[in-house]
Amino acid sequence: MHEIFLISVNGEDRPGVTHSLSSVLAQYDVTVLDIGQAVIHKMLSLGMLVRVPESAHSAPILKDLLFKAHELDVHIQFEAVPLSEYENWVQQQGKARHIITLLGERLEAEHIAAVTELLASHGLNIDIIHRLSGRIPMEDEVRAPYACVEMSVRGIAEDADELRARFLELSHNTGIDIAFQADDLYRRHRRLVAFDMDSTLIQTEVIDELAIAAGVGDQVAAITESAMRGELDFKESLRQRLALLKGLDVSVMAGIAEKLPLTDGAERLLRTLNQLGYKTAIISGGFTYFGKYLQEKLGVDYVFANELEIAEGKLTGGVIGDIVDGEKKAECLRLLAAEEDISLNQVVAVGDGANDLPMLRLAGLGIAFRAKPLVKKHAQHALSTVGLDGILYLIGVRDREAQELP
Repeated sequence: MHEIFLISVNGEDRPGVTHSLSSVLAQYDVTVLDIGQAVIHKMLSLGMLVRVPESAHSAPILKDLLFKAHELDVHIQFEAVPLSEYENWVQQQGKARHIITLLGERLEAEHIAAVTELLASHGLNIDIIHRLSGRIPMEDEVRAPYACVEMSVRGIAEDADELRARFLELSHNTGIDIAFQADDLYRRHRRLVAFDMDSTLIQTEVIDELAIAAGVGDQVAAITESAMRGELDFKESLRQRLALLKGLDVSVMAGIAEKLPLTDGAERLLRTLNQLGYKTAIISGGFTYFGKYLQEKLGVDYVFANELEIAEGKLTGGVIGDIVDGEKKAECLRLLAAEEDISLNQVVAVGDGANDLPMLRLAGLGIAFRAKPLVKKHAQHALSTVGLDGILYLIGVRDREAQELP
């Protein structure tokens, strides 16, 4: 009968450890059923689940491994695995898997403890934890880089909605962001990222800037805030605000466009997405003039927004065509996915307002970015503590990989 052993190796990492031990196994035609290795700082942790062939005996194999481990100055342990236990382990493959991403300016032990407690309480088991962010130098504390770890977990959450709500509450209380995604094929093959513009890709609402230029800033800002909180129908709020801008000279738009404050991380994110071959889009309830300005500046592929109506060099207070509201945004997202011949599961959508929720729900990965509480509550994921480039972690990009791009 075949013998099955779990081999655990711990010690200082150096080139050749895995080779030396696996070479011993190779001499006896041992089959490797599973293998995993990790290095934390300079310490190696290696595990191998192996099957000894019926033609061999385990005693000389384990003896040779012990001698080799002694030569390498590493600690080695063996555990016999009953066939029934192994078969039960095999039967567990195919269980639902999820990716938990923790990110913020700092990750403390209390954050890890709180998240892992929630996972355990919902019947989820952690298989792998690894770091996506770069190493943090102690002498450069002022720089405050992001810290991000990714956990691969398996099992079916007893109440996924309740777990997401608890993660959102924990994020609010601790100041870290926590994302909970299904670990499936689509998660590793996103192809399109669509952004809201105002208060997402840029740190302002363009219509408020136009209102300031027209001398009606306070009135328009009040309507904008009400709409963003979901208290006012977007179409009606836009009509009310545009009516206040009637007669504004279009020459002011160029000056506003040139001063648009990009959200931190936006340029790095767009540059990286473009280099990786992603398609990008602006889908906004704002205005095409400013969307096209950002398109040129950031290398965005598509722009969908409201076209301001102009007569004799002045705003008329109306728009040309249908108003781009929440439902229209979702429709644009569907059209883009069809145009690119991809599944909606391969789409990432990012926004901050109530009118972004339809497209956030439609996308495979919908992210409420620095959003109002109502939007965070109803979106799949929320980012509040990092810049837009934090999205790279949610699609699995490591800092060192992004830095290696030309």
